[in-house]
Amino acid sequence: MIVEYIKNTTVITQEKATFSELVSKINNTYSEFSNNNIIVNLFSLSGLKAAQLNEFLLLSQKHKEQKHSFVIVASKIIFDEVNEELSVVPTLKEAHSFIEMEEIERDLGF
Repeated sequence: MIVEYIKNTTVITQEKATFSELVSKINNTYSEFSNNNIIVNLFSLSGLKAAQLNEFLLLSQKHKEQKHSFVIVASKIIFDEVNEELSVVPTLKEAHSFIEMEEIERDLGF
């Protein structure tokens, strides 16, 4: 797991861990980046199923309740099958744009 801090955003990239190991590591180290927006970059994972992303659902909900963004980057999935409560985009650039939009919405009181 590679962790990179960019301004108020933490980008977590899957390195060598399996998907389940990555989810576990993120949950175990969540306190280290709980005050930042989070991008989980799964771009390099092949064979990823939309249903697997549900393992992030509780963490995503918790993070959004704290007024922070939680975005998953995954390009090799069927987006129509992703849970509506998860924010999933196909590229890292779109993840950063998504966070910018959510920050504007929060600033405006939405």
